[in-house]
Amino acid sequence: MAKEQPVTLETGSECVDELIRRVGKNITLGLPLGLGKPVRFVNALYQRARDDSSIQLHIVTALSLAAPAGSSSLEKRFLGPFVERLYGQIPELEYARDVTRQKLPQNVKVSEFFFKAGSFLHNETQQRNYVCTNYTHAVRDLLAIGVNVVAQMVAPPAGPEQQGKFSLSSNPDLTLDLIPLLRQREAAGTPVAIVAETNSYLPFMGNDAAVEQTRFDMVLEQSSSDYPLFSAPQMSVSAEDHMIGFYASALVKDGGTLQVGIGSLGAALVHSTILRHRDNDHWNKVFDHLQIAERFPVVNEYGGTGTFAEGLYGCSEMMVDGFIYLMEAGVLKREVFDHAGLQALINRGDLSHSVSLDTLDVLRREQLIDSPLRARDVEWLRRYGIFQPGVEFKGGRLKIGEQSVDLDLDSEDVRQAIATMALGERLTGGIVLHGGFYVGPEQFYQRLRDLSPQDRQRICLTSVNYINHLYDHAFGDQRLKVEQRIHSRFVNSAMMYTLSGAAVSDGLDDGRVVSGVGGQYNFVAMAHELPGARSVMTLSSTRSSAGKTLSNIVFSYGHCTIPRHLRDIVVTEYGIADLRGQSDEQVYLRLIRIADSRFQQDLLKQAQDAGKVDASFRLPAEWCDNTPEAIAAAIEAAGDREVFPPFPFGRDFTDEELKLGKALQTLKAATATRRGKLATIWRAMKAKDDEDRYRSLLERMSLEKPSGLKARLEQRLVIHALNLTDTPDTGNHTA
Repeated sequence: MAKEQPVTLETGSECVDELIRRVGKNITLGLPLGLGKPVRFVNALYQRARDDSSIQLHIVTALSLAAPAGSSSLEKRFLGPFVERLYGQIPELEYARDVTRQKLPQNVKVSEFFFKAGSFLHNETQQRNYVCTNYTHAVRDLLAIGVNVVAQMVAPPAGPEQQGKFSLSSNPDLTLDLIPLLRQREAAGTPVAIVAETNSYLPFMGNDAAVEQTRFDMVLEQSSSDYPLFSAPQMSVSAEDHMIGFYASALVKDGGTLQVGIGSLGAALVHSTILRHRDNDHWNKVFDHLQIAERFPVVNEYGGTGTFAEGLYGCSEMMVDGFIYLMEAGVLKREVFDHAGLQALINRGDLSHSVSLDTLDVLRREQLIDSPLRARDVEWLRRYGIFQPGVEFKGGRLKIGEQSVDLDLDSEDVRQAIATMALGERLTGGIVLHGGFYVGPEQFYQRLRDLSPQDRQRICLTSVNYINHLYDHAFGDQRLKVEQRIHSRFVNSAMMYTLSGAAVSDGLDDGRVVSGVGGQYNFVAMAHELPGARSVMTLSSTRSSAGKTLSNIVFSYGHCTIPRHLRDIVVTEYGIADLRGQSDEQVYLRLIRIADSRFQQDLLKQAQDAGKVDASFRLPAEWCDNTPEAIAAAIEAAGDREVFPPFPFGRDFTDEELKLGKALQTLKAATATRRGKLATIWRAMKAKDDEDRYRSLLERMSLEKPSGLKARLEQRLVIHALNLTDTPDTGNHTA
């Protein structure tokens, strides 16, 4: 029996009325993480719950996106115009605002399984309501919590060929698996509702992300109130970040598979991977300067230094914008197919993407087709482009236009007829990227909207449970995944790493959650299961806290995300530690080798005191040059500082905002302690801008004519910070 068309409504209030009619007032609402939240519907439901305390609303989600607000007065002055420019047309997610202010009404609860990094460290309510789960377990846990409503922003049809479908676009990750399970609950007697909110700004992504509109019960459709997508601005990539990305790019194998996450370290890896492909001479200059092959021989077996002739295939829970840049650069081009036998033949080199009679012979030899051809063989060959679209099995013969031929592949006449009239030119249906969800800058969304139909078809947004582990799934079994994911490099970032080999990525030792586990554990575990795969954990060797520089490689820590028995490869700006299969002593030493030299001796002493390193061991001289100066020298080795730019893929900040941002960061570091704050204020009181150098910058901060003592002090503080950080404009510019 065909499913009825969903009820289409024009306002959020009407949707809430229909929702309550269907499921009642006890609502456990599952929302996609990140971009896919239907803001108009959610705001209407939240407002109704605020007005009607008899509604019990529990929102279960992850990564509720909100525009940055700033904590100090200076930060608010800086962020105000920037936020208006980027987010002024985007409706605020009202429950997220009240979560931040800790002003949720008593009848509303919000539980998340992934936070924006650091956003709720001081929010006790959200720390208590946090649900710790692997991304792949989220569907199971949503059902256990009792989700009875799922709501999602979807892309409406963009052309005649898409009629009758919506695209889950940014978030098929959990929804594809969740909807069928909710329907099972409905069949068992539990009222459920599945809600879509259309938004024409959302790119229509096909393949698994395109679903029948009948999967939904209700649709909020009001094109006049469609709103731009929430964007995540490009982050600045420091010299240290670039070095981490560079080392990681040396571990990527041509013809392999890549997973990478969001943030400056992911952007640095993408940039260096593109540099390796497009400007291999520059890339190899840095590679040779760092003596990577000699110092870190793991790259000789598992990495590469050449261009990407075969290309890479992307398999990543998050489709970051870097994958689009890799595609545009000709790096992301290795196509995989949804048939394990076919993929295995391609991997072995028995089949190429070009089609010929030899293709049929190989497929017959491997018993993927028969001779004489059967109806299902003809359909299968047509599906992968081996036969042209118009070729049919009809009346026991092969029909090609107005002609028909026998099906015996041993007949020379049949072979010639097939070669002349039936064969396609290249395999079709290949995918270069499987992703579960996406969030990124606005230019990324525009690139997705502007994709050609051919490139759009090569990207498959799909279930995160298909991507993040090897178990059989409705979209493909374990054998298929193994064949597709050859030479996998799963690249993830950590906050800290212990000398015993445990990664700290999501929380602190006092129990507070920084972000969440997400899919990191799954990718690390999968790297240990797949032949030829490696897990690569990236981290900066140091961090600044309260005006002090601290090591991110530590002897031990009271929390871990990835246990030490899954240790593999770790990368800092100072090199690569290959830990897989190594003794504890070697693990400790290899991690000390890539730590900042200011902390190496203390780390070694702790390891020796614990009996993990021989007491007679001394740090070799060549290990002790892990300094910021060495990073600068490596950047210079490229011969052009623009080879490693701070914003390799564009930026959302203006030149003025970059200068102010640098100054405010310096000011924040200088005032991290009480003593530093007093000293900075004392110096700032003497700061002046007599030459009017900073007029436009002070205007940008609304401090050109300060009124009141506080504003005058803030003006002096900004001038002082600019004096410390601003480089005078010499007038020498290049196009």
